[in-house]
Amino acid sequence: MEPTRAGARRREVTMAADESDGRVVRFPRRKPASEGAPPTGRIARGTRLAAVPVAYAGRRVAGIGRRMAGRDPAAVEREIRTRTAEHLFQVLGELKGCVAKLGQLLGLLELGLPTDLAEPYRRALARLHDSAPAMLPAAVHTELTTHLGPHWRSLFLEFDDRAAAAASVGQVHRATWHDGTPVAVKVMYPGARRAVEADLSVLRRATPLFTALLPGAETRPVIDALCQEIGAELDYAREAANLEHFRTALRHDPDVVVGRVVAQRGDVLVTEWLDGIPLSRLITRAEPAELDRLGVLILRFLFSAPARAALIYGDPHPGNFLRMPDGRLGVVDFGACTPWSPAFLTVAGDVGAAVVAESVADLEAALRRHGYVAPGGDLDIGTVAARLRPVREALMSPTYPLSADWLREQVRLATDLSLSNILRQLTMPPADTPLLRSFLGGVAILCQLQTAVPLRAECTRWYPETAAAVGL
Repeated sequence: MEPTRAGARRREVTMAADESDGRVVRFPRRKPASEGAPPTGRIARGTRLAAVPVAYAGRRVAGIGRRMAGRDPAAVEREIRTRTAEHLFQVLGELKGCVAKLGQLLGLLELGLPTDLAEPYRRALARLHDSAPAMLPAAVHTELTTHLGPHWRSLFLEFDDRAAAAASVGQVHRATWHDGTPVAVKVMYPGARRAVEADLSVLRRATPLFTALLPGAETRPVIDALCQEIGAELDYAREAANLEHFRTALRHDPDVVVGRVVAQRGDVLVTEWLDGIPLSRLITRAEPAELDRLGVLILRFLFSAPARAALIYGDPHPGNFLRMPDGRLGVVDFGACTPWSPAFLTVAGDVGAAVVAESVADLEAALRRHGYVAPGGDLDIGTVAARLRPVREALMSPTYPLSADWLREQVRLATDLSLSNILRQLTMPPADTPLLRSFLGGVAILCQLQTAVPLRAECTRWYPETAAAVGL
């Protein structure tokens, strides 16, 4: 059967996948079918990234001339920031892969930047998905033929050639399976694996650029970790297994829904379509009470995932959560899930007990014992205890309010350039990287939603033995 196009009404409610906000991406006309795939060569990708700091340097030089000519210095600086932000996110959108994940990370962290600095990046990020080129129909059909076979059309009653959502390493199309089930068809970009491999070296060389955007941040470990984790996201069979694992674990949950896997072959994943509205579209539209309710559901999903599914959900992002028509929380994109090690509960119990008891000596002993301080390294434990005070307040109170202002203060402390920044004295075991990614992404979302988090109740509900050890 020939593919058909969905009507205007269908386009109003879409499934979000990866970083998409649910908007349909229209294909540009009169371009070769090969366009739409990200450049995969190391030189091509490196050249595009390298152009950003070069252009930034040029703008700085030009800005000196404009200030000498009498232009308002603040206006000149705003213009430089705005143009650099637009250029950066345009390149991130075109390259996809690891660099698109960094664009997503910047999109979360910009919430914690001072308002005047964050605004240019916020506007540019809003256009990131519009600048991301979609695979043209011919390229999509080629991939479907390769992985589903030459008669792939017979598997669908309908297939929409237009991308319903853009992902970092693939794009999603809406379709109807041969049995009438509405489905989401996730197709990996041709050459995505080569692109990711090229990113590993390109992004290390581009580290100074991201350091300039987030002064004081240790960007290299973040870049390395994201590139390593995205390799696992290229395995759609693994993603399908993760999804089904979550679906089984949450099958009786009255508040969360996960679509089932319909088919998975090679670089194509077909899942049940979820008719929900992406959180990324609700943030500026829904009532505060509704956003707070959804925030609590997201907290519960992320926090309980290890206990219920033995997996860490590694890609919390507003585009991956949906409000379903019946009010439930829909969750999509399970490529970044990582197996959970129950051994971390011992760490949480030791550190948490010291924090709750406000025992500085026990806190230092726990941090050193579990590898958060280099052997023999100095540690200003008094400052560490002060920085962890919000954790104690969140654990001891029925609810703890999160907000953009709160996140902004935490980011300011974390990115402090002074040598006294306590983070310079701490380290982190590599095994904690997936958990940290999930934690940071989740906190950023909850701050966006202005969520009052019931952390104590969730700890007691899902990890009762650890909660008892902590003293809750």
